[in-house]
Amino acid sequence: CDVKCSLVPPHNVPLGFRILVYPWAFFFSFQMSWRPTYRSSKFRNVYGKVGNREHCFEGIPITKNVHDNHFCAVNSKFVAVVTESAGGGSFIVIPVSQPGRLDSHYPKVCGHQGNVLDIKWNPFFENIIASCSEDTSVRVWEIPEGGLRRNMTEAVLELYGHSRRVGLIEWHPTSSGILFSAGYDYKILIWNLEIGEPVKMIDCHTDVILSMSFNTDGSLLATSCKDKKLRVIEPRSGRVLQQASCKNHRVNRVVFLGNMKRLLTTGVSRWNTRQIALWDQEDLSMPIVDEDIDGLSGLLFPFYDADTHMLYLAGKGDGNIRYFEITTEKPYIQYLMEFRSPAPQKGLGVMPKHGLDVASCEVFRFYKLVTLKGLIEPISMIVPRRSDTYQEDIYPMTAGTEPALSASEWLSGIDRDPVLMSLKDGYHRPNQLVFKAPVKEKKTMVVNGIDLLENVPPRTENELLRMFFRQQDELRRLKEELTTKDVRIRQLELELNNLKNVSPNNV
Repeated sequence: CDVKCSLVPPHNVPLGFRILVYPWAFFFSFQMSWRPTYRSSKFRNVYGKVGNREHCFEGIPITKNVHDNHFCAVNSKFVAVVTESAGGGSFIVIPVSQPGRLDSHYPKVCGHQGNVLDIKWNPFFENIIASCSEDTSVRVWEIPEGGLRRNMTEAVLELYGHSRRVGLIEWHPTSSGILFSAGYDYKILIWNLEIGEPVKMIDCHTDVILSMSFNTDGSLLATSCKDKKLRVIEPRSGRVLQQASCKNHRVNRVVFLGNMKRLLTTGVSRWNTRQIALWDQEDLSMPIVDEDIDGLSGLLFPFYDADTHMLYLAGKGDGNIRYFEITTEKPYIQYLMEFRSPAPQKGLGVMPKHGLDVASCEVFRFYKLVTLKGLIEPISMIVPRRSDTYQEDIYPMTAGTEPALSASEWLSGIDRDPVLMSLKDGYHRPNQLVFKAPVKEKKTMVVNGIDLLENVPPRTENELLRMFFRQQDELRRLKEELTTKDVRIRQLELELNNLKNVSPNNV
């Protein structure tokens, strides 16, 4: 004890004398008091890069609907955006490889009778997209290779089961033919697309469902609801496994954090500040940690990248995107950087991993909707690296485009993790699967090689004139045909009268 005490400088000794006589004590006290403000991370310098004008999509009549959704869906082939329209809902589908200014007569998918509220691409069939609408229907569409050449009004499947408008749809992450839909009737329907019918109804919510999220293998479903409750549900049975009544943190959006057995929610605190919270999926009694973001009023959309463990937060009506790294140890949520832009975002679409540019170390890509400019702007999140070789540490094996289960297998109770793939040397393996929907008779009305039920809009003035003159010729031909048939009808009537007059004399 005496030795220990002799090594510690007395409190009444001046600072200069302490440094000269007890240098080791000063050194250790300095070492203990200093702490780094950030932990070492390979993603600490990730930055956002806005695409050049030639990579943007312009002249798009983006919807002005105030429903809290993204109104945009992206895969490696197409960008789909909900558009403003009168007399029903519509959305456009543009090939990713064809950016630029869109023609005002560009063909649309326009089969809904009400406003389209959500669209989602099938993760396994890149030409299949689902949409839901205020007309209470869910529809599944098959987009032809190369994009639309005419307006599409006939869906592959039309699914009716909700009594009120349908606000959310989600594809199952591992099964090829399972689709979830959430309506304003407070119900979630599970659709088996192999038969085109609902196979399960989840009826545990007491208000409008705000968001849905699956864990990695699709065995659990997390929902946030307007009744201020966060739920973890076993989807096949509809049983609520965990439930949290969020009084101090009013939940808006929820997302599963991969295989970490964690949930992340965005919402509003009791002081009306935007807030995020981290939860244990097996115990929702209280959040592990919560953190205030700012005092703005726009909804916070969370995007989680399970490969890099990065979380992106984008506010509706904001121009910035914050990104964090999620860890299993304290502080759990580590702030990294913020992408800033003056243009407010209506919604954001996200490119799947196999559609990213691996050569430029791109780890995430947003497609930002700017309503005021009618613009879709790509934003790439890039990890700066000097080497031009493939960076295996930032591109681990990721979920591919091959389903792990069929719809019947998942409904029978089987769970499997996603089929993984490597992004090395690009991803060019074609998907040999074919989407099979229940057989449905398609209505057509073909006149002179033109399907009159497919309203083909002219793109230029010359096309409009050609179509006008063609229709005039068609009308003239139909009038002549009608006149000829009228004459023939009169002749047949006269012959019939003659026969009637002759027959009594013969009798």
